[in-house]
Amino acid sequence: MRRRPLLAAPLLVAGLPARAQDFPARAVTVVSGYAPGGVTDITSRAVAERMARELGQPVVVENRVGAATAVANTHVAQARPDGHTLLMGTSTLAINPALQPHLTPREPMRELAPIGMVFRTAFVLHVHPALPARSTAEFIAYCRENPGRVNFGSSGTGAVNHLAQALLAARTGIEVVHVPFRGGAPALVELRAGRIQAMFQAVLEALPAVREGATRGLAISGRERSPLLPDLPPVAETVPGFEAVFWQGLFAPAGTPAPVLARLGAALRAATEDAALRARMAEQGVDIVTGDANMLRELLARETAQWGELIRAANIRPE
Repeated sequence: MRRRPLLAAPLLVAGLPARAQDFPARAVTVVSGYAPGGVTDITSRAVAERMARELGQPVVVENRVGAATAVANTHVAQARPDGHTLLMGTSTLAINPALQPHLTPREPMRELAPIGMVFRTAFVLHVHPALPARSTAEFIAYCRENPGRVNFGSSGTGAVNHLAQALLAARTGIEVVHVPFRGGAPALVELRAGRIQAMFQAVLEALPAVREGATRGLAISGRERSPLLPDLPPVAETVPGFEAVFWQGLFAPAGTPAPVLARLGAALRAATEDAALRARMAEQGVDIVTGDANMLRELLARETAQWGELIRAANIRPE
């Protein structure tokens, strides 16, 4: 009778690590809110492939497109918190709560558990060659001299490149006309034709036009220069503190056990530290980032506050 409690206690304690050791028991699904073929999808699949080697189980990417990524975000937030259903979350997690508060999850900070960073990609501020501006400072001066006459394109209302334009306007006091499109490709067609005069665009999308001279690159929206366009300085050299980037990070449903999150975090770290993967994605204009759960949590909190304040101040509403 004395021995029963002594034997029972170790069995109960041993049960917790056993579940973590058994993970993953089957394939892990990584849900993406973007269509196949884009940079976000390509990066998701490359990282998933590398994580599979660490976990010893397949890691498959499932595309659930719709409602500004809310379909994917909500699916994972409501999934069983066992680590087998994950989210490749993006900047939209920080934007949607203010832009479209009816979309779920309404509180990503509470409903999702960060695992780690995946990538960051900046935007090129480029203009039609007919615009007499060859630097960020000259562009700002031109806009001030011609209020409301510069048509500034974006890939959609509330997209990060639209918020980059709104942030530039808020920081400098310029007045431009926002022209939203359904994606970056149709916007670039209009910029090449001169029907819009400027836009922030993902490096890889803008690169051919800038190199051909069809558009003129002025600056990069990130903190550092892009290796693909090294001659373009950051906007922040002219507008101190300016930064607007698109990011991607891996999340699990809230309530996922800490040992499982740690195992996933270790596999993600191995993927993002892989030199071959980093080199391959750099060719796509993507900066693979190794960052733990705390880094991702702090980024989400910071951008939720920053973009929320901007969206409310500029009265940005979805089209």
